[in-house]
Amino acid sequence: MTFTAPRLAITVAVNQPAYLVIQNSSTTYTPHRVVTSQQLNNDELLLHQASKVNPKPPPKLPKKLAFMFLTTTSLPLAPLWELFFNQTSHHKSLCNVYVHADPAQKQKPDFFRNRIIPSSKPAYRHTPTLISSARRLLAHALLDDPSNYMFILLSPSCIPLHSFNFTYNTLASSTKSFIEILNNEPGWHDRWAARGPYAMLPEVQPEEFRIGSQFWTLTRSHARMVVSDVEIWSKFNKPCVRKDTCYPEEHYFPTLLHMRDPQGCVSATLTHVDWSVSDHGHPRTYKPSEVGAELIQKLRSARLRYGDGGGTRKDSFLFARKFSPAGISQLMNIARDVILN
Repeated sequence: MTFTAPRLAITVAVNQPAYLVIQNSSTTYTPHRVVTSQQLNNDELLLHQASKVNPKPPPKLPKKLAFMFLTTTSLPLAPLWELFFNQTSHHKSLCNVYVHADPAQKQKPDFFRNRIIPSSKPAYRHTPTLISSARRLLAHALLDDPSNYMFILLSPSCIPLHSFNFTYNTLASSTKSFIEILNNEPGWHDRWAARGPYAMLPEVQPEEFRIGSQFWTLTRSHARMVVSDVEIWSKFNKPCVRKDTCYPEEHYFPTLLHMRDPQGCVSATLTHVDWSVSDHGHPRTYKPSEVGAELIQKLRSARLRYGDGGGTRKDSFLFARKFSPAGISQLMNIARDVILN
């Protein structure tokens, strides 16, 4: 799979000895060339290369947003997102889109099909595979374009709550990551011990363990921090002995950022979710009959839940979940006049 200029081109030979060739049309960036006999289904090569990128975007180029979708199926809300990305004629110079999808699933020929990263693998709930998937997305986005400045993880049930311009201006002007980092949440000790009573020691002490939303927005320096991490990842990359408390994707990222650079984070997620209704560990899903202008305005006016040290901020939610695939018609009916207005 090859991405062409002006973005970094990543050429991957998947079925033969792997050649990862990084090319770039810009004379201001010096890439690396890697030739290896390892297969690229081993994440180590991909993460190793991504860990070498410049943690700062080129100063003379516009900052870009990397929208990263983590899904096991086709994206049912793709028409709304396509409208979002095409809302401005400049979107191609201001953002990139990456999709991690189960390779066993057939993808519909929609806007996102050609944006699936070649190292996608199956991901399963209650396992560290959800962390691995997000790390692959970050690695591809880091290698693909040196101008990627903010990295946004989204689910297939997410929708935008504002126009592209509003979203871009909000994130491109931030110098911090937005990631929920919560301490002393109910049941936190059982989650810390989900892999065994001593599995996290000595690297992750109980007092260092944090919980947060799976969906976050990371700066480029924090994205590189994640793909470079070996120590903390080795503790979370273990099978759980208790499935009912095993949600590693909600623990690894907030714990890592809390331990490495808490001052560089706004301790909140920009993706709204309603946990007042829970269905087998899943939050509320908005039905087609609930979708309308009133709901969008309600979600926009909701206030973020901040962790330590962020209670005085007044940030807006930029995204929301979970929306039923059956509600795409209702969403498109209000897309231009409400959601993207």
